[in-house]
This record gives sequence, C-alpha cells and structure tokens, in this order.
Amino acid sequence: MANARESELHYPLGETLPQAGEALDLAPGLRWVRMGLPFALDHINLWLLRDRIDGVDGWTIVDCGIASDATRDNWETVFASRLDGLPVLRVMATHFHPDHLGLAHWLTERWACRLWMSATDFNLARLASSSTVGMGGASAAAFFGSHGLTDEDSLQKIRERADYYPKMVPVVPTAFRRLMDGMAVDIGGRTWRCIAGYGHAPEHISLFCEAGKLLISGDMVLPRISTNVSVVDVEPEADPLNLYLQSLTRYLDLPAATLVLPSHGKPFTGLHQRIDQLQAHHDDRFAEVMAACRTAPTHAAGLLPVLFKRKLDLHQTTFAMGESIAHLNALWLKGALTRELGADGVYRFSAA
Repeated sequence: MANARESELHYPLGETLPQAGEALDLAPGLRWVRMGLPFALDHINLWLLRDRIDGVDGWTIVDCGIASDATRDNWETVFASRLDGLPVLRVMATHFHPDHLGLAHWLTERWACRLWMSATDFNLARLASSSTVGMGGASAAAFFGSHGLTDEDSLQKIRERADYYPKMVPVVPTAFRRLMDGMAVDIGGRTWRCIAGYGHAPEHISLFCEAGKLLISGDMVLPRISTNVSVVDVEPEADPLNLYLQSLTRYLDLPAATLVLPSHGKPFTGLHQRIDQLQAHHDDRFAEVMAACRTAPTHAAGLLPVLFKRKLDLHQTTFAMGESIAHLNALWLKGALTRELGADGVYRFSAA
C-alpha cells in the first residue's frame, strides 16, 4: 500500500535512478544497479560492494534479479563497463524470493564464486525451485479457497501457477555459505553486520555498515510501499505479521542518519520515521479487520476490499490473500478473534 506519509522521508539522490545496464556510484565502493521485473512492482535494486577476498580484489553482488534473458544481458553490460576490470568474488542474497535469488546460480557459475545467505532461506529455495511455495499450484489454490476465495477462474489460474517459483529460480546453487543474525562480514575492509528479520521471508538478512551508516534493508524496510507479509499453504497457522513487526524494532538502534538501501524504491534517510509509519499502518489494518469481524463472521477474501482499496490483478490477489490471512491469524492467535470452519469448508473469524 502506498505511503501517505512519504514526505517525512528524504531522498538524497532526488529522482536520479540507474538505467538498465548501468551502476550508479552512491559512496566509495558502493554502486547501485536496478533491474526490471514483470510485475506491477516493476524493478528491484541490487548492490555492488568493492571487496577483497583471499588477496584478490573484486566485487560482492548483493541480490541477483530474476532468471531472464533481459536480466542476464543487463548484468553482462554492468560487468563490461562498471566492474573496473575486476571479478565478482561472491554473491549475497538477502532472502529466497525470486527477484533476489533468481540468477544466483548463473552468477556464481559465471564467476566461480560462492553464494552467501541464511540457511533457512537457502533450503526453502532448494525446495521451491523444484516445486513451488505459497503462490501457485493445487495446494495454494485449496488454501486460498479455505479462506473464502471462491472465484473458479482465479483458483484455476492459481493451480496453473505451479511453476511460479521455478520459472524465475530454475536452479539454486548446490553449495552456500551461511549468514546468521549478528554475524560480522568483512567486505572490502568494512564490517557489515547481519540483521535477521522474520515474517516477510523465513530468515531475511539485512546488512548494516556502521562506518558508512549504510543499511542494505532488502525487503524489510521499503520507503513507498508496505512489505508484503503473507501466510501460505505450507504453514497455514503461521503468525508472520507479529514476527515482522517485532523484527522492525531491531533497526531502531541504528543511527538516525542511516542511508537505507531498499530493494524497491529509492535510497532514503528517515529509517526511524519509516518504522513508525509501518507500525502505524498495520495498527490501522488491525483496527479495520477487528471492525469487520465485529460486524459479522468474516473470511480473508471478504477482507480484500477492506485492506486493499485498488483493483488487484491475479498476482496481486495472491499476495493480498496471504496478507489478509496474516492479519486474521495475528489477531486470532492472540485471542482477539475466534475462528470457525463452516460447512462450506471456509474459515470465518469473529470478534472474541
């Protein structure tokens, strides 16, 4: 959902964006790459960090883009013109989602280097690349059906999306190096601290550099939109939203002047303000959900017009369903709502 309080944030680069196949210098040893995506959210930000490993000078790539010819071509243009003649020494992924991990196998093969990421997300990616997780296939359709999505055309399209993840992440590297919360990683003589976040992905890793006051936030903190936090079929009673909101507090001790490097949108300052905005946003959504459930027993599909005021395409509807269920589960699991399974096989929630 768009950020109505965006004016509280500051964008140091204004409207400047790197064009496809370019890398924009943000600070010494830090370059910003931007790749296209075939969704309404039409881009992802990727980062180049100057590095030195085992006595060899080069670069670390943070996040990869989806597996597509266009993304590969843009990377090749970057390699030819913006690596200063140096190799890529490692690839880091903040989490397992396709826009972040899709080309990890190609990049690590291309440069004979290692993938670094959390173990939880690495192993889930290995599973998902051979099937799917959450947003496509028969299990996902049945799960969304149990939460009130009854439009047969939409359900059939979800069933047919069993290749949703494998199409964008066809292969995951067979080996990796584990990133963990609190771990200090030396990248080019600068220390970057890993901050694990939960809810958006199982074990998302952001990277903070105290010396440069830089935060590669991945998808945990975005300036213009609220991060998607979904319940999916593989963990139907999960409470990812409370995990996400608890994770946001981990960033509150970072300096106010921190430059946030998000995966979507533009680099910004105002981290503490943005966390406050995100917490307030979900407080408002919780209030809307409670009001609806006080009126009548309500299922997740019935909440879509309440939580999302715009028209949704199928891709957006799957994420919206996951997020609607996340709000319901959070309130149900803390006892504010009760849940009943109807004779029609649909879960409905009421105020306790």
